[in-house]
Amino acid sequence: MATFHPLRTRGLATLGLLAGFYLLPATVPQAEAAPLSAGSMPVNTFIGTQDDGNTFPGASAPFGMIQVSPTGEHYAGWRYNDTRIRGFGHSYLSGAGCWEQGGQLSVLPVTGRIAPGGDFDTAKVGSFDHKRYAAEYTHAGEVGQAGYYKVQLTSYGGITAEATALTRAAAERYRFAAGAPTGHVLVNLGQANEKHSVVGSELRVGDDQRSIEGKITTKSFCGGAQYTTWFRMVFDRPFVAHGIWDGAGAWPGAKGPSHQGEARPHGAWLSFDLQGGKSAVTAVSAISHVDAEGARINLRAEGLAPGGEPLSFDAMRAKAEANWQRELSSVRIEGGSVDDRTVFYTALYHSLLQPLTGSDADGRYRGYDDAIHTAKHQGKEWTYYEFFSLWDTYRTQNQLLALLRPERARDIAYSVLKIREQGGWLPRWGYANFETNIMTGDPVTPFLVDLWRLGALKGREREAYAALRENAFGVPPHRIRAQGRAGNPSYLKQGFVQYDRGFVSKGMDVDPHHGASSTLEYALADGALAEMAQALGHKQDAQVLAQRALNWRRIWDERVLDTPTGQRGFPRPRRADGSWFTELNGGYDPRSERGFHEGTAWQYQWLVPQDIPGLVSAMGGPAGAAQRLDHFFDYEALLADPAAAVRKSWVVGPYSYYSQFRYNPNNEPDLHAPWVYTLIGQPWKTATVLRAAETLFGNAPNGVTGNDDLGTMSAWYLFSALGLYPDMPGSGRFLLHAPRFARAEIDLGSSGRSLRIEAPEAKPGERRFVEAVTWAGGAHHPVWLSWEALQSGATLSFKLSPQPDPQGWGTRARDLPKAPAGLKP
Repeated sequence: MATFHPLRTRGLATLGLLAGFYLLPATVPQAEAAPLSAGSMPVNTFIGTQDDGNTFPGASAPFGMIQVSPTGEHYAGWRYNDTRIRGFGHSYLSGAGCWEQGGQLSVLPVTGRIAPGGDFDTAKVGSFDHKRYAAEYTHAGEVGQAGYYKVQLTSYGGITAEATALTRAAAERYRFAAGAPTGHVLVNLGQANEKHSVVGSELRVGDDQRSIEGKITTKSFCGGAQYTTWFRMVFDRPFVAHGIWDGAGAWPGAKGPSHQGEARPHGAWLSFDLQGGKSAVTAVSAISHVDAEGARINLRAEGLAPGGEPLSFDAMRAKAEANWQRELSSVRIEGGSVDDRTVFYTALYHSLLQPLTGSDADGRYRGYDDAIHTAKHQGKEWTYYEFFSLWDTYRTQNQLLALLRPERARDIAYSVLKIREQGGWLPRWGYANFETNIMTGDPVTPFLVDLWRLGALKGREREAYAALRENAFGVPPHRIRAQGRAGNPSYLKQGFVQYDRGFVSKGMDVDPHHGASSTLEYALADGALAEMAQALGHKQDAQVLAQRALNWRRIWDERVLDTPTGQRGFPRPRRADGSWFTELNGGYDPRSERGFHEGTAWQYQWLVPQDIPGLVSAMGGPAGAAQRLDHFFDYEALLADPAAAVRKSWVVGPYSYYSQFRYNPNNEPDLHAPWVYTLIGQPWKTATVLRAAETLFGNAPNGVTGNDDLGTMSAWYLFSALGLYPDMPGSGRFLLHAPRFARAEIDLGSSGRSLRIEAPEAKPGERRFVEAVTWAGGAHHPVWLSWEALQSGATLSFKLSPQPDPQGWGTRARDLPKAPAGLKP
């Protein structure tokens, strides 16, 4: 995901986490093996908080609406080496690359005198700027686990801050130093993350001397539209003093309602008597994107005990940790060290954070028409979800959720269709209740087609197809915010999206600004939609779409030469008149980013999963394609020293998208490229690349290289470690490769069935190659399994060898998928 804040920070030492894990005795026969024990599922939420992984270390529930986490000076909210905590915000995304992504409703516990001339000078509103009052802290004793966060603030006499969260409510506990007579909680509405712009805010201090509520309107996500977050916060005991600050000053005793406009100071302080052994203050809060009543309803549903008192911090923490234990224990692995298992389960944790729950506890949600709707279908309640990073998640995280959480995947699919129904068009990058138009191509098509193919659209196939066809054959009206396939006029007429940097955009990105990569994305999407059209009986559409799936060939210029490697033939942008784009020097460099979004022709050339045989032919045949892949991955260097090679050849920086000709594991366009080796009959090279790439994932803050993109990179790691990877969207195929762990067991939703994966010879960190595969007890020669097979809940067994066999498993043409992806153009 793009951002304009490139940064490379030094690595950090591995964090040690204690975790137990029960392993079955090695002597248990496969046929009689008991289910793997859930044991302890270690999670380190600091993984990805360095090197612009952009994850957050704080507390969240699975797919939670609310998150509580520290904010610092980093644009995305938090970076592990930030020196001060400005506050604990209540809304975050995990791993996104754009700025303006949360941190609103920022809370910080402090001590000192709040009065004219005091530590917080009520005569100087600048005293209430979070950059000024931010607290220093220590990583010593800091805890980041699934559902729980703890940190020691070293400012203000020393304060221990803790956070936990359920789906729609969260709790914070602030334990002040012994002997402090008074503690204050600052609730800052006017400031959020470093680049998150607050447009306006409103607050009211409750007459009960225990609550505060209000709303915050922000302009978010790469300059996107405005949206509002309502909140309510209740404390476990009354505050003894309070006040409000705004653009005009600070007002002791004021209750409001108080209103402030864009970029204006605004907030409240709440003071608590700490004497008599009352050193801790607990706040329970809830948010809503619907209205103030929604925040109150969410608080009552999850944040208050039956008698109306705030749920104790420990009680909420116990619930939060139990929720995560249920989620994480649905995948059980055997083998590897504590670090290996921590990386695995943290990746699973990050994959299960989003999309975020959007409907309140009463089922209401705010739609893309800005009206309030209720999540009910045929009398049954369902969950409406928000925040869809489709350009990223359609490649890995979408399929992982369909595999692990089919019921959630169904509601996610319904949510996307509701966006189209209420907003007028399908989304690309949907943030809260508006379309951002961030990124390019047509990601919603492979996203929804895969959900259809994986069973999440049963009963809504026709509705989904109608929406997807509208998107694939047209463009949105100018009056609505969505851009859809803005390059369709050229694409439908000439077979390619023109490269035109001057094309008028409704947002930061638009397809003609990146015409070559958009053409490749459109063609992939057309291939996926052709599968759906054929299955639903739309034969004419299927033929048209299948032909359009080959449009990648319209931008393949066989004359383009990469001089250093001698490779000839690459995708190349074309102008509106059909001519090839040429630099002012008269040439074209396939290592240039011109015409490609966050990448180059080298990286995007592999984005043709719908026509691998055609791509191989364009590269001069299997030998030519294999040689090009070897250049791309620096294969010989990987064999010699994989950990060093990937950091030298692949990873230059978190945002090293441009002027590169190697594999970029930080970004989405070539995530699938390791499996191209498998698709041309060289599966042992896929294994070599995967084991090398996995060295970039570690049990440390820099354990994710580049943005995690709402779980996309984490889901990639999980598939890599498990021995499965989703093939062409809509195909229902999962490609097979050597697993990282000796054994894994995956619960398949609520069906009661489990998929077992056995690879006794696997050892994390060591290359092993597939010698043979058995499925449900019988020999399995194809390099893939179908979705239907996986859902049967049988056992997938790999026999691995330390040496590859170039004539062994997966090398025969008859065992490779036929292309173009089952289509007949």
